[in-house]
Amino acid sequence: MNKQSNTYTIIYIIVLVVLVGTALAATSLALKSRQQENVDADKMGQILAAALITPAKGEAVADFGKYITDQYAVNSEGEKLEGVKAFDVDVAAQSKLQADKRELPVFVCTLPDGETKYILPVYGAGLWGPIWGYMAFDADGSTVYGAYFAHQGETPGLGAEIEKPQFSDQFKGRQVFKDGRFRPIAVVKAGQKPLDGEDYVDGISGGTITSKGVGAMIDNCLTPYRRFLSELAKQ
Repeated sequence: MNKQSNTYTIIYIIVLVVLVGTALAATSLALKSRQQENVDADKMGQILAAALITPAKGEAVADFGKYITDQYAVNSEGEKLEGVKAFDVDVAAQSKLQADKRELPVFVCTLPDGETKYILPVYGAGLWGPIWGYMAFDADGSTVYGAYFAHQGETPGLGAEIEKPQFSDQFKGRQVFKDGRFRPIAVVKAGQKPLDGEDYVDGISGGTITSKGVGAMIDNCLTPYRRFLSELAKQ
């Protein structure tokens, strides 16, 4: 075949595309399990971070197995759901459902000193994309032990500050039950206070929309756990 002809050029390009595409597809399939392992390990590290546990590099999976001593899902009535593993629940999808239709993950963390913490996931929307996190509660079902927040594309130096300890550390010691009422923690502009008397934290300066997103996320995702948390208090 004439290598200078258009036919040769077209055939050459088609063959090259097929070979490269096949190689890329094979590589993707070969790495898929490892990629999923990395995603899972990162998620485990985030869950542990809410309980103020920072795994050493490469130890997230081992520490998750060590400190997360139970995991399950409940419904809005606080009842355990059979056959549902907390880690496998798609929190992003569940957060869009009506409260009484949701599967609500619970991760039970036993600290080195024997104390038990209950870690609950939250998911919402920031200014530029999704935001999410985990909040750890004491066994009283009201007091926040620790919190971790992350984002996909918030503005560096502004909304992205929600991932910094300076923001998440404010949640420590805050309570979701006040005067016998369930009141999710509010995120307000620095210097202001919520009108309803609930516990609150200061929002990010210059990151108003992201801060409001965190507040809305906490309200939307924690409210369905009200029955579950109140049962913890009774126990």
